[in-house]
Amino acid sequence: MIRAIIETSLIDWDGKITTVLFFDKCNFRCPFCQNWELILHPEKYPVIQFAEIKEKLEKKKGWVDGVVLTGGEPLVNEREIFAISQGLKELSMKIKIDTNGAYPKTLHKLVDKKLIDYVAMDVKAPLDERYHIAAGKNIDIGKIKESIKILMHDDLDYEFRTTCVPGIINEQTVEEIGTVISGAKKWALQAHVPENAYREEYRKELGAEYYPALRKYQEVARQYVTNVVMRGKTE
Repeated sequence: MIRAIIETSLIDWDGKITTVLFFDKCNFRCPFCQNWELILHPEKYPVIQFAEIKEKLEKKKGWVDGVVLTGGEPLVNEREIFAISQGLKELSMKIKIDTNGAYPKTLHKLVDKKLIDYVAMDVKAPLDERYHIAAGKNIDIGKIKESIKILMHDDLDYEFRTTCVPGIINEQTVEEIGTVISGAKKWALQAHVPENAYREEYRKELGAEYYPALRKYQEVARQYVTNVVMRGKTE
């Protein structure tokens, strides 16, 4: 279900003005998640019906470039994501999906049916046992690899995203991730935001050394992906 909406955003799809819709479920429990309250306590937020979303978007035609589907994890409920995507396409909206990559079959169907225009997929850590720490639970890493393969072998526009969380990401892990997504269209390195992290141990104030490290991560990442962007506070 959709539980929150940002009617106008300038930061959720590079170069576009968007409306952002937040789904209330996620199969991960990332310890540094910023939207954990929406996921753990969705009942605190009212369900937003598609009729209401449609009305808002019709008023913004010619102003909003597209819609971002985020969460939570939008692909948890395949039936709902297809219904909403089809409804948005009937409004001639471009669609971006933020995903953790755990649902490659659903992702492939959306791509195949041309229901989405852009995918931002998180690659949270090197694709081994360390990924379970970043995801907050044991997951099927094979599905993450499959989603990466789908995006890198299709004509769809996409980016990979890595949140640079202390204790999870460092120069070595950036290099390890880079070898997996080498040649990707785009890689966004995101600054960690400690203030509202899910787990208390990830709420520690960032030291002065953190921001110079981010710039070094970008240098390392560019050895593998030409287009590497930084997001969030970087100094």
